Amino acid sequence: MMYYSRLRMASVIGVCLIGLALCLPNVIRQPMASLPWRQIHLGLDLRGGSYLLLQVDMNSVAADRLHGLQDETRQTLLKNSLGYRNLTTTAHGVTFTPRTPEEAQPDLKALRAMPMNAPGEFSVEQTEDGQIAITLSKEAARQRAYDAVTQSIEIVRRRIDATGAIDPEITRQGDDRIIVELPGISDPERVKNLLGTTAKMTFHLVADSAIGSAVPPPGVEMLPMTDGQSTLPVFSHVDVDGADLTNASASIDQQSGEWAVNFTFDSTGAQEFGEVTRANVGKRFAIVLDNKVIEAPVIRTAITGGSGQITGGFSAQQATDMALLLRAGALPAPLNVIEQRSIGPSLGADSIRAGGYSLAAGFVLVIAFMALFYGRFGWYANIALLANLVLMTAILSLFEATLTLPGMAGMLLTLGMAVDANILINERIREEVARGRSALQAMQAGFERATGTIVDSNATALLAHVMLFVFGTGPVRGFALTITIGIVTTLFTTLLLSRMLMVRWYARTRPSTLPV
Repeated sequence: MMYYSRLRMASVIGVCLIGLALCLPNVIRQPMASLPWRQIHLGLDLRGGSYLLLQVDMNSVAADRLHGLQDETRQTLLKNSLGYRNLTTTAHGVTFTPRTPEEAQPDLKALRAMPMNAPGEFSVEQTEDGQIAITLSKEAARQRAYDAVTQSIEIVRRRIDATGAIDPEITRQGDDRIIVELPGISDPERVKNLLGTTAKMTFHLVADSAIGSAVPPPGVEMLPMTDGQSTLPVFSHVDVDGADLTNASASIDQQSGEWAVNFTFDSTGAQEFGEVTRANVGKRFAIVLDNKVIEAPVIRTAITGGSGQITGGFSAQQATDMALLLRAGALPAPLNVIEQRSIGPSLGADSIRAGGYSLAAGFVLVIAFMALFYGRFGWYANIALLANLVLMTAILSLFEATLTLPGMAGMLLTLGMAVDANILINERIREEVARGRSALQAMQAGFERATGTIVDSNATALLAHVMLFVFGTGPVRGFALTITIGIVTTLFTTLLLSRMLMVRWYARTRPSTLPV
């Protein structure tokens, strides 16, 4: 207990020196590009940036599934040579009237065999008036809504990462909202445009026979062109889904000299694209993005390579953004910006200055208190406290953590908690001295009796803050992170570093009395 080997001392000092080296990237510039240079990132409240609160359009999620179910019903009936009348969607499903009463049972059998996205997603029954109703279950609707938000968060993260934003914070709020914090981005307009675009791309055959019709026939819908001045009738059935895209990039078309977007399908999409183009040579094939027709070229020959090109008078920025959106994937539903805030760099600088002042003031007061009440041992505690702050900063830098105002508050609180352990040790030593023990015995007993209490109290605090970090969001996680790291560094500096300093002083001077 009262002996430190050279290896043990070298290990403790080595950890402190490594911690000091890891802190350097936060105060000096990177000397070489090849040298790892990990730094602490400043959060939105310190660096400034943008805050967006997005809401997933749940009505669109439900409408898309109903539309898909209607199309699946139509395709299933036609595939089985069964007819229908008055095929419509309701609030919770799809209904239609069998062509003849005798087809009711074959209709039920065919529709009940349709694949479901989840077990028990829908039920198929015949109503008293002879109609057949396909009803979506409430449990499936709730799960679909939850999955839509989860998928939206992942796609939002991909899109924002592609813009080069550093350390964005993207979290779920409630059942249908997403919080996006973008440190360092004070003008979020481009990001808003990227997030506000669903980027759902589909490929449909054009219903040329319906051109000029006032009312499109069943299975055909009129979609606007991107110029906003005309519409085009396309079949509702999706021949190729843009979800099968694996890559997209912006380039200049060699023939026209205009910007274009090149895309590539995966094996499934390439096969479907090849089959559709092979079977429909000479027909027009519409490329639809968010229910708007970008272009509808004529299929000249079968396209079996699994790749293609989209042109449409794009600018360089438009082509780049469209390629980014297609690479990131389509949102399951539109996102609406319901709240937006911007924090300027000057306000962030004020926050850093205020946080730095409070941290420095708290640090100085703690040092003065320890030096005044515990003399030499208090100064050893102050050295350990400084090492504690260095090690906390080093660990945050190593993991490139994001520091927020609550995180700075957590660091200040950690400094107060750190001296508690040293106070406990010094008070235990005082008690042993008052009982008449010798200097060596008093130090030995003080360390032994205080260690168990220090470990127990810090272990319970560590568990509590780990749970805060796991289940908390935003500022709570930042606070919990710094406290958790601070508890670990506190145990090291108190039980190893400050004890080493006190033990080495005793071994060197062999005092008859202790300075406590």
